[in-house]
Amino acid sequence: MRVLGVDPGLTRLGIAVVDGGTGRAVTAVAVDVIRTPVDDDLAVRLLKVADGVEAWLDRHRPGVVAIERVFSQHNVRTAMGTAQAAGVVALAAARRGLPVMFHTPSEVKAAVTGSGRADKAQVTMMVTKLLRLTEAPKPADAADALALAICHLWRAPVRNRMAEAEARAAEFAKAHRARLAAAAAQARSGSGTVAK
Repeated sequence: MRVLGVDPGLTRLGIAVVDGGTGRAVTAVAVDVIRTPVDDDLAVRLLKVADGVEAWLDRHRPGVVAIERVFSQHNVRTAMGTAQAAGVVALAAARRGLPVMFHTPSEVKAAVTGSGRADKAQVTMMVTKLLRLTEAPKPADAADALALAICHLWRAPVRNRMAEAEARAAEFAKAHRARLAAAAAQARSGSGTVAK
């Protein structure tokens, strides 16, 4: 499976492509940062993000896009820009019919380092090690994009199995309710007759 990982941001958007192999084998395909000038109008910046992401989607043809879920930050303006950039990425993926998955920062950290409270240096170190890179990806946005792709590759099989199990459980529950309803209806119709 090929995953496009995105660490959304308006000034710097980390973007990476990682291929998943058998087991937990992962291979970095490409990593970079899409930058937009802070002096540009918001609409122009979002257009530059969209153009950059669409070029990556066309070039690398991922099967899924993994985006970091935006949480409220102390700086509302930064949070809004981050959320808008994430929306542009999700839209570009949806236009191509690609599934989009959102992962929380703690999910990503836990998947890559084993701790949901890991700092950026720990995430970068583990990404470098897991992907057998000769040097650490910089800036941190690039490392975070790689970590998002790895997180999705490792968590997707578990999520899929859980979704399948939930779907089977729902089907069993539906069939069980139908049998109970049929038995109750039969009992009601049987109790209406008087034995002679």
